[in-house]
Amino acid sequence: MTRHLVGRLLGLVAVLFVTSVVVFGAVHLAPGDPVTFLLHGRPATPEAVSALRAEHHLDDPLAVQYAKWLGGVLGGDLGRSAQYHQDVTALLGSRLPGTALLVGYAALLVAVLGVGAGILAALRPGALDRAVLIGTGVATATPSFVTAIALVSFFSVQLGWFPGPGGGAAEGLGARLHQLTLPALALALTFAGLLARVTRSAMLDELGREHVEVARARGVAEAAVVRRHVLRNALGPVVTVGGTMLAGLLISTAIVETAFDVPGLGSLLVQSVTAQDFAVVQAVTLLSVAAFVLVNLAVDLLAPLIDPRLAPGEGAP
Repeated sequence: MTRHLVGRLLGLVAVLFVTSVVVFGAVHLAPGDPVTFLLHGRPATPEAVSALRAEHHLDDPLAVQYAKWLGGVLGGDLGRSAQYHQDVTALLGSRLPGTALLVGYAALLVAVLGVGAGILAALRPGALDRAVLIGTGVATATPSFVTAIALVSFFSVQLGWFPGPGGGAAEGLGARLHQLTLPALALALTFAGLLARVTRSAMLDELGREHVEVARARGVAEAAVVRRHVLRNALGPVVTVGGTMLAGLLISTAIVETAFDVPGLGSLLVQSVTAQDFAVVQAVTLLSVAAFVLVNLAVDLLAPLIDPRLAPGEGAP
C-alpha cells in the first residue's frame, strides 16, 4: 500500500510537471509577440514595452522564464491578471467558493439521482427499467448547454420557480442553493445518467451471484439481501466511476457557469480565454488538472476500503 501510494504521488507530480510545461509553452507557441497580448491593442511607448518585457522576463531564455514562472507558482505567485488588474491568486480565491458550491451541489444530485435510478432499474425489471434506460440515454446524449436552455425556459420563464441567469449572487446559503439549483441540474444530469447505468449494471451483476441465491434460499428478507449482499458489493465500481465523474464536474463547469452567468472558475476561464488573459488561463488550467489528479488519487485509495476485493490500483472490476 505504501509503495502504491508513493508511486501514485510521484505520478501526480509528473503529471503536474508536464501540465505546467504545456501550459507555460502554450503562451509562447501562440502566434505573435506575448507583449501584444499583454497590451490588448493599447498603444505603448518603446520604454513601456521594454518595462513590460522586463516585468515578465520576456528577454530571458525560455528555460529561465519557465523556471522563474514555476518558482512563482510554487510560492503562490500566479502572476497578475491583465484583464482584471489584480493578482491571479486573489482572483481565484474570490471565484473558487462559488464553483466549489456548484460542484458540491451537482455531485450530490449525481449521487442521489444516478444511484437511485440505477437501483430502481436493477430491482424493477420491465417497464420501469426500460424507462430508466431511455431517460438516462437522453440525459447522457444531451449537451449541458442544451439542458441549461431547457431548464431555464421551463422552470424560470414558464413556472418562475427559480431565478434565471444574471440575477447576481444571493445572500445566505439557502438562497444561494436555490439560485444554483438549475445550474447544478444542468451540470449533473449527464453524469447522473452515466452513473445510473453503471449502478444498474453493477447491481444486476451482483444479483446474479451465487451467494445472493443462497441468502434468498435461507429465507433472508429481500431488503436485507439487497442491502448486505448486493448494494454493498456493487459500491466498488459505483464509487470508482463516481469519483472520476466528480473530477469531470469541475472541468464541465465552464459551459454551465457561462450559460447561467455564475461567477466561478469556469466562467472566469472562458472570459480569460476570450480576453487572452494568459496568466489567469494558466492558473485555472493548472488548478483544474491538479484537482482532477487529486480526486482520482483519492478514489484509487478509497476503493479498496469500500471493496476489499480490489487491490490498490486495480480500479473497478
